[in-house]
Amino acid sequence: MHPIPAQPPRAARDHEIESLAEFDEVVAEHGTLARYRVQAVDLTGRTDVLLRLDSTGAVFLGCPMAPEAAARVRSAGALVFPPMPGLPFDPYRGFVYTPDELFDSLAAGYEATPDARAYAWFQRTKADGDIFSSMLRAIHDDAVSDALDELLACARVVGVMGGHAMARGTAAYAGAARLGRALTRAGYTVATGGGPGAMEAANLGAYAAPFDDDMLDDALRLVAKAPSFRPSVTDWARAAFEVRDRWPGGGTSVGIPTWFYGHEPPNAFAAHLAKYFANATREDGLLARSTAGVVFLPGAAGTVQEIFDNATPNYYESRGEPAPMVLVDRAHWTRDLPAWPLLESLARGRAMESRITLVDRIEQAPDAIKRLGGQ
Repeated sequence: MHPIPAQPPRAARDHEIESLAEFDEVVAEHGTLARYRVQAVDLTGRTDVLLRLDSTGAVFLGCPMAPEAAARVRSAGALVFPPMPGLPFDPYRGFVYTPDELFDSLAAGYEATPDARAYAWFQRTKADGDIFSSMLRAIHDDAVSDALDELLACARVVGVMGGHAMARGTAAYAGAARLGRALTRAGYTVATGGGPGAMEAANLGAYAAPFDDDMLDDALRLVAKAPSFRPSVTDWARAAFEVRDRWPGGGTSVGIPTWFYGHEPPNAFAAHLAKYFANATREDGLLARSTAGVVFLPGAAGTVQEIFDNATPNYYESRGEPAPMVLVDRAHWTRDLPAWPLLESLARGRAMESRITLVDRIEQAPDAIKRLGGQ
């Protein structure tokens, strides 16, 4: 089950080249590199092509190439941004991350993974105020946003928001997983904050969508061996990969995590992980891309912030027609953290009034999304 539609042919997209296969396709079909943008593609094996083709106005972003090839394209008027050695990430990357990529070397412990090393680099560089490092972070996040837009160009995305503290093995976690499964089976692309807790549960549910219902029950029991990412991210992640190894080929979903919160590792059940350094960019991007609606599960300060981050453009209609907002758990959102009365007051008399609702149970959320217009 793949709710993210296949991407259109290259000619129907743009002038970006993001893989060696695309590079060869452009060369074969057009015989020129003029005005193309080549992004993080290793061109050391394409020296002959670079020496003979027109590259006027081209831009090469972090593409390894032979010195004579780099000199030739520069002399032809191309801009060449060289690769940045010694970084635990590629600032020019052309695609979002995968769990396998971020958790590579997990066998040696989480601290050895690219995800942990990127966070450690972030911690070092944000403290010293180095403008070069901040520029690299900005370039990286912009590249990730571009890749995410391309990935979700034709998708019906429903965001699922909720707290990172929701433990595996709880009824709430199982409910969030069933929500992700139901939304995926209905043809939506589930998008979460990409971290643990409710976010992981929804991504797990999306992963479980192609399998029979017993698979999700078994998977929930397996991951419950490590209820939380504390005290060991390594054990927590290994339990998730055990599920993926036992049931390969699960459904696709998206996670949009951040290195800003170093205590929140990404989860392994989202097929695509758009990880950011800037949390504000990440949060706004997640909500803006949830064009078919957002489900808000019980959470704390972060989830409250996301409710009103989403309500503001719906209130002003700055993104066009308001998108559905479904808050789950009446007691939580009216008594514990009374966000619903304020949201209801904001919406009164505006277009968004017919696009918000409060439901008692998580099982009601998929039908509420459909009813409010997220079809």
